[in-house]
Amino acid sequence: MQSQDIFSENNIFIRKEDIVEIVSHNHVVLQCMDIIMGAMQFRLNDKHLEKPSGQRRRGKKTIAKEKLYKHINKLIREIYPNFNIGISTGGNLYERWEHPYRHWNFTPSEFKFVPEKTKMHKNKPHRSY
Repeated sequence: MQSQDIFSENNIFIRKEDIVEIVSHNHVVLQCMDIIMGAMQFRLNDKHLEKPSGQRRRGKKTIAKEKLYKHINKLIREIYPNFNIGISTGGNLYERWEHPYRHWNFTPSEFKFVPEKTKMHKNKPHRSY
């Protein structure tokens, strides 16, 4: 990061020894980020649909995480109409510091897209040609 012009022009340097592990419970801002990221991950992995075994209804925490996700998604859609959480917001290097929200979808280099495994594919009837 510090090799980017915006950092060097403003004399901002990040040393290796400045990067350390911390316990998020000791930092309110990081605790909030943990909750937000957890709610987003929860929704992306369809855990919002899960019900405790033997129960007919979802748990209170499950419902709370889904409500948080929906609220965050609503706010993002005010900035980016038609926002798709599964796709990176993109843009060039300098726009990264100008946008109010940035979103990256990280995929491993050995990633292979298999349409048969997607949610959309599961809902469509199979066609034989």
